[in-house]
Amino acid sequence: MNGLKEYVIITSIFSPTEAIGKFSKLSNYKVIVVGDRKTPEKWAHDNILFLSISKQKNMGFSIESHMPDNHYCRKMLGYLYAIKHGADVIIDSDDDNIPNNNWCFPSFSGEYSLLGSDLGMVNIYKLFTKKFIWPRGFPLQLINSDNDKSRFFSEKVTPCEVGVWQALVNGDPDVDAIFRFLYPGRTYFKNRSPVVLAKGTACPFNSQNTAFHKSVFPLLYLPCFVNFRFTDILRGLVAQPIMWKHGLAVGFTKANAIQKRNEHNFLKDFESEVPCYLHSQDVISIVTSAIRSGKNLLQDLLSAYEALEKEKIVNRNELNTLYFWVTDIDKLNKSISRKR
Repeated sequence: MNGLKEYVIITSIFSPTEAIGKFSKLSNYKVIVVGDRKTPEKWAHDNILFLSISKQKNMGFSIESHMPDNHYCRKMLGYLYAIKHGADVIIDSDDDNIPNNNWCFPSFSGEYSLLGSDLGMVNIYKLFTKKFIWPRGFPLQLINSDNDKSRFFSEKVTPCEVGVWQALVNGDPDVDAIFRFLYPGRTYFKNRSPVVLAKGTACPFNSQNTAFHKSVFPLLYLPCFVNFRFTDILRGLVAQPIMWKHGLAVGFTKANAIQKRNEHNFLKDFESEVPCYLHSQDVISIVTSAIRSGKNLLQDLLSAYEALEKEKIVNRNELNTLYFWVTDIDKLNKSISRKR
């Protein structure tokens, strides 16, 4: 995306990996690795900014003291750093996600294949492979019942405004533990044109290989008090109805990276993913109802999580931490406006 200031944000508890080395060679991107208590104290790599716990505590963001240690949510301090330093695009990735040599994302404004509106939850992987596979966060009750592929054929090329691009990943893509137990092996997606989901049509997206335009930076909030494997899925489910209210959409594009997954305990993954199975469809409807006014993104985000707290999908601690995120984002927005 020529002319844009793009940041890649990664968390890691390991010494620099193969993926980190590859990201460090991407000259058009500023790469930040956010550390945690488990990260080696002397972590360092050329062309990478490392935010240690001690640096995080001195960044001046109010949310820092209200989020847990040893949690993926600390990645938000990398987002805030990037926003403060003028990012136009923030890209989420992982330390086991190796970018291709031509790693990039489509433009946020352009003409793309648009899936029809109001289709509910769809399994976007069906458009990128014939393999029986579904993304992490996709409702279990739809895995076998969502077989009417004809409804996907409503896609047509049309002007689109995209707030978030999710790029797929080859090798070991982001699927749930049930899939990994049942269907071990590698997956490679076909190279097809990008697909954008119209209003009322949703699919879970993750934080593995995902680009956010600055217009939706407030929606980067990662829930801090839900199960680890639900954190980024919940974020994506909350974001989609809010984007619909503001004329924006999520798009999915071909694989531009390969994952060599760090070691996982599938049973522990399954345990952490249970809220995905139980709540994915409900979150979309709850948030859609909560933001009928469609004010600004921060107000909509607060309304969404307040509604989710009432339904006991998140707890009061989540709301308390979200308030500090909103405060930090609001201060950054006002600071950026003053500089213009």
